[in-house]
Amino acid sequence: MTQQQNMTAVNVTTVAWAGRQDQIEYQWLGAGRSGRPLLVFLHEGLGSLAAWRDFPARLCEAADMRGLVFSRQGYGRSTPRAVGEAWGMDYLHRQAHDFLPALFKALGLADRPWLFGHSDGGSIALLHAARFPSAVAGVIAVASHVFVEDVTVAGLAVARDAYLQGGLRAKLARQHDDPDSPFWGWNDAWMNPGFRHWNIEAEIGAITCPLLAVQGENDEYATLAQLDAIKCRVPQAQLCVLPACGHSPQREQPDALIAHSLAFLASH
Repeated sequence: MTQQQNMTAVNVTTVAWAGRQDQIEYQWLGAGRSGRPLLVFLHEGLGSLAAWRDFPARLCEAADMRGLVFSRQGYGRSTPRAVGEAWGMDYLHRQAHDFLPALFKALGLADRPWLFGHSDGGSIALLHAARFPSAVAGVIAVASHVFVEDVTVAGLAVARDAYLQGGLRAKLARQHDDPDSPFWGWNDAWMNPGFRHWNIEAEIGAITCPLLAVQGENDEYATLAQLDAIKCRVPQAQLCVLPACGHSPQREQPDALIAHSLAFLASH
């Protein structure tokens, strides 16, 4: 069965959470792999279902796993952020603690999934695994943050300039119904001066499942101190540094990321 045949159509479900109801786009991968473990993909701060491209399908096929890809509220073809709605400093916690369980319930998910998160999605995966340790089989966290660094804020400022004066808005418009929704929700939250104190190091110490933490050595949003902090709090974590790689290994070095992910999954 080909990669394309193993992918279902993109569908929409209603997710009730935190007093709201959002339409969330999602797609199942590996339709022919009944009974195989499930890998849930959590996208970055400017990502979406479409922004992953073929990476989730490639990884699921290589690992012989089923997959679930979706766009969070505010992203892709899911319900956009309301005009004037600000995402508070707890928005990643709310996604991990409230939204993700509500999504799994809406989809009738009975599995104990593996989580694959990139950037914001990686932080959400860590927070979810810490809050619900018995409900997660394992985590692959790529370029995730557990605290805010100077380089993080500098990267956000570069992204803002690219959105206002460069071609970033046009690029995002191809993947999101309303590109202003994810960009300003994400950028305004992280560039809020109060967000400099955001730190989840203490919380992730509750993670008991296997964890692979991956980062490019040239990540433009973080230093390798993020990996050191994760290892300090989660002793069972395996660390992987990708040389000559930036913030998005799934686009910059997909083959290497798949290889490291496969080795980790096979070991557990």
